[in-house]
Amino acid sequence: MRTPDLDQLDLAILACLQADARTIAETIGAKVGLSAAAVQRRIKRLREAGVIEREVAVLSPAALGLSMTFVVTVEMERENLAVFEGFRRQVLAEDAVQQCYYVTGTADFVLIVTCPDMAGFEAFTRRMFFDNPDVRHFTTSVAMDRVKVGLSLPLDP
Repeated sequence: MRTPDLDQLDLAILACLQADARTIAETIGAKVGLSAAAVQRRIKRLREAGVIEREVAVLSPAALGLSMTFVVTVEMERENLAVFEGFRRQVLAEDAVQQCYYVTGTADFVLIVTCPDMAGFEAFTRRMFFDNPDVRHFTTSVAMDRVKVGLSLPLDP
């Protein structure tokens, strides 16, 4: 996918949408100096180009009883494409995994996992790691506080 050339107006529109995806085109247009129709055309182009991947609701884990967050590094048993792809599929199917990164260094993957409690996390580790013969080792850190959580990207030129 080729990234489109983004001008200052595109970046300003994206900044508004990152802050609140429900912002209407009229409000965005007033902020950036465009008509609502021009804003809508630009947003459509940004969606079609894949710059805007999706628009979602950000939920409160605590309000849903998911009060514990874990950072887990995972080392696979062997460096084999089939093993890595199998683990990726397993991660994609697991709702408790909020984020997964394939990384360099001693670990192969870093996971951000949300569970209601330690018992829930223990059940997760059994499913994901102990029952998986391709996992060599995993290390867990328990998050003490959610200092900064988000997916907003820096939009400075």
